[in-house]
Amino acid sequence: MMVATATVRAVNGLTARWAGVSDGATAFSAAGVWSLLAHLADGAGGAARAELAEALGLAPEQAADAARQLLATMSSMQGLETALGLWTKRTLELREEWEAGLSADTHGVLTGDPDADRRALDAWTMKRTGGLIDRMPVTLTKDTELVLANALAMRTKWLMPFHETVLETAYEPWAAKPMLGLWRSSSVLDRIGVADTPAGHVTELKVLGHNALDVHLLLGEEGMTPGRVLGAGVDILAGRCALVPGPRLPHGDVGPGLRVEKVRCTRPEPPSLDVTTVAYDMRASHDLLKLHRLFGLTTVRDTSRGHFPGISGFPLAIGSAGQSTMAKFGALGFEAAAVTAFGAVGGGMPDLRHVTTRISAAFDRPFGFLALHRHTRLVLAAGWVTDPLPFPEHDGEDEW
Repeated sequence: MMVATATVRAVNGLTARWAGVSDGATAFSAAGVWSLLAHLADGAGGAARAELAEALGLAPEQAADAARQLLATMSSMQGLETALGLWTKRTLELREEWEAGLSADTHGVLTGDPDADRRALDAWTMKRTGGLIDRMPVTLTKDTELVLANALAMRTKWLMPFHETVLETAYEPWAAKPMLGLWRSSSVLDRIGVADTPAGHVTELKVLGHNALDVHLLLGEEGMTPGRVLGAGVDILAGRCALVPGPRLPHGDVGPGLRVEKVRCTRPEPPSLDVTTVAYDMRASHDLLKLHRLFGLTTVRDTSRGHFPGISGFPLAIGSAGQSTMAKFGALGFEAAAVTAFGAVGGGMPDLRHVTTRISAAFDRPFGFLALHRHTRLVLAAGWVTDPLPFPEHDGEDEW
């Protein structure tokens, strides 16, 4: 089962809108939220149903099928693990049609003991993310009737690894102490490109993984906000912003952090793309109810009445909604995870007779990233990097 283009567009649209309200270092997964919102919309009524549909960018009657297709497609991707979980009190009767449409990997029982239930939910989180995240971001009380959760974990190794080095940068916050830089050189110039967006120019670097899970690094003009840079990345994926690839770039400083020049060499050499970036390991937690308008959760927060007649005859409202996310970018590969839950409640003078083209790209100040599936162009995780890893004081084996 392949996810529909309209669903990819809707999920990536939520990614762009979430980025637009983000400020500073962050990592998040709209894909993890979207499928849960879709199932909630399928069972919602009244104003809640309309708000959730607007957040989804899809009609509510199409939501459940789209969510199933999305999860099925994600489950078939190499290097990506995803799961949907549902836990309910024994006394809560669910509508058969809604429950049958979930395709949940787990349907557990809430005992009403918050400590025991917490242990069970955290164990599921650990198992489904391979230990990358150890706690489910949901508030549990004795009044919690239902928990709906999604977990995803992606891992990829680069087709061409980086070399670790000390980062050289003029960006003062990063220059204050040695940072763990990553460098590599290749002759594949079309991995880099520059887009002229309404908010400014953005340099995009595609870092390809061996299992079709890639990471696109995005460096905007100085002063561009994280939302504008990441939004431009989504527009580039959708073809809404034209990207000039490396082989077609003119000489000179052609984009943020990007320079193309002719260089002399002692022997014939192919053109080269030299890339400098940084290693990072970041975690973020999000209270989705604080962004209730973004996610269509405004009405469903009202606990004085029920909003999901298609889920249960028992009145249900959303008492908590959160996401925990991590992303790690290193010399050999990348890994990311997100759990989303809704709770209801050289030297010398050489003979330089030859000339070649060299493209130099430096992601040496804050930048964005999109982690995505190459073939569907579905964004699985996104973020903004402000705190690279420090350069290690001693040599050690890479953990990848």
